[in-house]
Amino acid sequence: TVKGNWVEGNGSILRGFDTKIRHRPFSSCSLALDRGAKQHFPSFSTFISNVSQKRDTGSQNFSPQFIHPGGRHVRELPPICPDVRQKQRISIDTLPIEAKAPFPSDPVIPLRTKTIKEFQEDVERATASGDWRTVQDFYLTTFDSFLELNAAFKKEANAAFSTIEDSGVNTKFVSTVYDALIHTPPDIQKSVLKGIINMKLAFSYGHDVTAASAVSLQNPQYSSMNTYVIYAHLLRQITALAEADHHFLVHWFKKLSPRRFKALVERLLNFISTRLLPARPEELPPMAKCSWWIPSATKVLALLNAANSISTPPIIPFTDFYNLTLDHIDIMEDYQTWQTHGNSNRFSFCQYPFILSTVTKKAIIQRDSEQQMISMARQSLVDKVSRRQRVDMSLLFLNIKVRRQQLLSDSLDELSRKRADLKKKLKVTFVGEAGLDMGGLTKEWFLLLVRQIFHTDFGMFTYLKDSNCHWFSSWKCDNFSEFRLVGAVSFPVTPQRAG
Repeated sequence: TVKGNWVEGNGSILRGFDTKIRHRPFSSCSLALDRGAKQHFPSFSTFISNVSQKRDTGSQNFSPQFIHPGGRHVRELPPICPDVRQKQRISIDTLPIEAKAPFPSDPVIPLRTKTIKEFQEDVERATASGDWRTVQDFYLTTFDSFLELNAAFKKEANAAFSTIEDSGVNTKFVSTVYDALIHTPPDIQKSVLKGIINMKLAFSYGHDVTAASAVSLQNPQYSSMNTYVIYAHLLRQITALAEADHHFLVHWFKKLSPRRFKALVERLLNFISTRLLPARPEELPPMAKCSWWIPSATKVLALLNAANSISTPPIIPFTDFYNLTLDHIDIMEDYQTWQTHGNSNRFSFCQYPFILSTVTKKAIIQRDSEQQMISMARQSLVDKVSRRQRVDMSLLFLNIKVRRQQLLSDSLDELSRKRADLKKKLKVTFVGEAGLDMGGLTKEWFLLLVRQIFHTDFGMFTYLKDSNCHWFSSWKCDNFSEFRLVGAVSFPVTPQRAG
């Protein structure tokens, strides 16, 4: 129903045409169904031009008319003043019959019955004879629109993509078509890319489009840098889907074979790496114009990681999601962005830790720990100066004094009393021993302390031979403070530091 009005009084300001219509996806395929004579509708720019010409003639009482495509003038819509805007509503029932436009009918999904065997036979004949027209016609039709893409690969022509257990797509046929595509002549491959571009221009929403996007994502042509612009727009459209559609995609992705699944992951990782550190920057658009490329690819990669996580066992090892290119960039800048903005609309790789390798995570933790040490030491120094107290350089460190015979109890007591200084740089002194801790005493303290904590006689942990790991002991404990202190001590311990 029409809820607003065309213009304000005197026709001076165009207010727009507020309508509620049912929107259905369309494509060049559906538009091509009617090739006969078409009725020419006046364009929006023509309407604006007519309004401007009327206004320039000096007509003070001009009220625009709805011009029907057939050239007939329809009854003028009365101007609505601001004081009665909320009182008067024009229903489509009040308009003349010739002004009412019928709603577009639902798109008809074409029926495609080609089987895998028939397609393979077409490819074999084309390879032997050199005549690729039949195969080319198949690719041109299939990649002409989302409707055609769904029709070609659907298990059942009129079935709906409405379940997470079954996408309704013939995945074997999809794999066969894509495997054959990379061996076809270049003109066929170019025609497929042109068809994909047309599909992107007619992009809409719905489970059918979601399934078609999942099929289009598996195209092996996206491995080439020449297709990255098209690939990036596909990734952007997938990330723009609703959360419910992402839920469907996650469950559909986990149905892929490990080889297909890994190929999708590697293609996305290569896309991100190439955009970060391109070998030939001149072949890609400037970063300022395509800053959304990497966020879009990372978000789609997150859907694949979610599919891998909910699969038992995982489809591929979690290490296959690591992007080793990130080991060679200044990841701390990205980390600071994440610390400042969190999981907001400001993108950072730290929002997606599955993509960060162990090397990168270690560097982030180490740098962050150093920054916290410096920050805590600086704060202590500022507090002393602000109180006009004598500055002691020892306040810049976490100083603990322990006896070798009572190493464990002294360490726990010191850490318990100096919790406020736990983020400062550690300095250890052994009672009765002369020496300056330049790092060696701290390493020795860590080694001796960890050995005692995990010793079976201490009773806190039990060694499991099967897993070669220590686990919490089964004995009951009412006081968990020791476990918390053990965690504070053992967390920063690495094999390199302990040894």
